[in-house]
Amino acid sequence: MRRIIVPIIALVTLLLTALPAAAVTDGQPDGTEHPYVGLAVFYDEDGNPTHRCSGTLISAIVFLTAGHCTYQTAYAQVWFDPEVVRSTDGETGYPYTGGILGEVETHSGYDDFATFPNTSDLGLIYLERRVRLSEYGAIASLGTLDSLATKRGQQEVTFTVVGYGLQAVKPKLMQDTVRYQGIVQLVNLGSALTDGYNLHHTNAKGTGGGTCFGDSGGPVFLGDTNVIVAVTSFGLNQNCAGAGFAYRTDIQNAHDFIYGDED
Repeated sequence: MRRIIVPIIALVTLLLTALPAAAVTDGQPDGTEHPYVGLAVFYDEDGNPTHRCSGTLISAIVFLTAGHCTYQTAYAQVWFDPEVVRSTDGETGYPYTGGILGEVETHSGYDDFATFPNTSDLGLIYLERRVRLSEYGAIASLGTLDSLATKRGQQEVTFTVVGYGLQAVKPKLMQDTVRYQGIVQLVNLGSALTDGYNLHHTNAKGTGGGTCFGDSGGPVFLGDTNVIVAVTSFGLNQNCAGAGFAYRTDIQNAHDFIYGDED
């Protein structure tokens, strides 16, 4: 049976009301712990906002997100100030102006999930203005996840997911526009859905957290470090439950794109 792949992207229609919640899903507010994780809003050629995603500064001007976020968009704006992010426009659900404008780039191999499981679901935003921080997100070394799974076992490998997505879809829509974090565990790296390209992690209520719509492009950090091992990519249902998948950054295909070595 063909599985339904659901990109973890947030559209305008999902963002009309901000509701309080206690969860990324089932997580907790991030506070100032990951200031380099921001909210990105994408625009079409006419300047209309189309959707929002999450992402991570990997340098003062380079913002890493998902390919399905940058795909076929004209440009983006990125926000890092939690108070500004929460001051959203009542009509669109997006922040007011004042974000940092940026040029978008999508991995040349990304084709709207047509090449699954190697989707190349990575995108970059090149900011027009530097964001000076004492620390940024760091890309994992090649093979980081493979070596961890081999040496320690799946049950002991945990990650921190961070993003600005919905906190719940059912039984009640919860969409507090604020940065949340959650703790997830490694499930699989070598199934038909992952096959060495995607990270399958836990995503169920009561397990410590998970990802939902709007968390697309957000980082999957190794433990409590700033090392990005994957970028939030897709789920298997509309309820943000049961399984979370992220495109790995510790593989050659990702390194070539991020470091500018694509053919």
